[in-house]
Amino acid sequence: MVGCRYVLSEGDSARMCVVMVGLPARGKSLIAQKIVRYLSWLSVKAKSFNVGSYRRLTAAHPDASFFDSSNQEGEKLRKQSAEMALKDMLRWFKEENGVVGVFDATNSTRERREWVRKLLEANNIEPMFVESWCDDEELIMHNIQDVKTSSPDYAGTDSDAAIADFMERIRRYEKVYETIEPTVDDITFVKIINVNAQVIINKIQSYIQSRIVYYLMNLHIKRRCIWLSRHGESEYNLTGKLGGDSDLSERGDMYARKLPQMVKEAVGDRPLTVWTSTLKRTQQTARFLPYRQMQWKALDELDAGVCDGMTYAEIEEKYPEDFHARDKNKFEYRYRGGESYRDVVARLEPIIMELERQDNIMIVTHQAVLRCIYAYFMNVPQDRSPWMEVPLHTLIKLEPKPYYTQETRVPANIPAVSTYRAKGRSAIEDKALSASN
Repeated sequence: MVGCRYVLSEGDSARMCVVMVGLPARGKSLIAQKIVRYLSWLSVKAKSFNVGSYRRLTAAHPDASFFDSSNQEGEKLRKQSAEMALKDMLRWFKEENGVVGVFDATNSTRERREWVRKLLEANNIEPMFVESWCDDEELIMHNIQDVKTSSPDYAGTDSDAAIADFMERIRRYEKVYETIEPTVDDITFVKIINVNAQVIINKIQSYIQSRIVYYLMNLHIKRRCIWLSRHGESEYNLTGKLGGDSDLSERGDMYARKLPQMVKEAVGDRPLTVWTSTLKRTQQTARFLPYRQMQWKALDELDAGVCDGMTYAEIEEKYPEDFHARDKNKFEYRYRGGESYRDVVARLEPIIMELERQDNIMIVTHQAVLRCIYAYFMNVPQDRSPWMEVPLHTLIKLEPKPYYTQETRVPANIPAVSTYRAKGRSAIEDKALSASN
């Protein structure tokens, strides 16, 4: 039983390239990575090609003068890096059947953008330009702080020196920068002004373009953290049953009582909103948290259909073909009368959109749902995400950065059963082994 695969319609089957535009420290790489993560999460084959990564092959740690338009050698190397990135992208489209490539670079002049556009269209790839324009000095400084700590350009560099050099790099780019103007540039583009204070769109035509635009309109690049936690150990967890709406066990209640202290130590005085599912075990886990709370039906556990309330051993005994079919393709397999992981991803899309709009959020949810959310932020492939081990009684902190998402796990040190079942293991044999011990 297989869920519906997310595919583009016939009219949208043409390949396209998102061409990033913007000065340094405007969040371009973060936006590029987010677009790729979002599309990949929806089963659209996407990949980002960062020109800076190619440039570092020949100029690993250049100073600001390298980026001056009057530096002919620097200009030559930067153009070569862009050509290498585009060449690899074209190869990826052809050999790996890519759908959406993201060309991550400053593309700061009309001349450069026109060169990119002509090259893409000559190869039957539809360009869509995405400019991040910002004059909010506070936001720019936050981005500079992030870049100097996470960019490979400044690895091992003194913090103050890195900031000074990067700000000088920005000034060099500003001398030649040409923003996209609706009255001048007859191209398909999205212009994001001061992190969605204003969004200008022009000539958006295809369905996949409109999906990207909608996603970008819900996006912000401000610093924030997402905290994730499964509900505390439940009575069903103790008996190995799937689904249901059981209460917390005694140890699960202990976790609920300890969670406020853990969250306070992790969050500090920052504002926080807590999201739970509509099921008792998540609400009981969050009941002592002194923050505003919201319940979401979309955060309910994966629906096991006719298998709800059964153990894995019982499923293997009663529905052996289904048990092994799920092992073979866990992401696509749909329980009889229930859901697949792909179905969960589809109903979680509004949650992801709302998450991208918010600042600090804590989500208390269920194993399958948490796996899907975690896979989005950490860019985990679909064939691996249903098999990730996410232990009970553990607080997970995710902090999006320009080049990666930083993860921290904080265990509560309160014992709990393991609900993890490895791929290919017989639940019947595990049950017999457990009984004999």
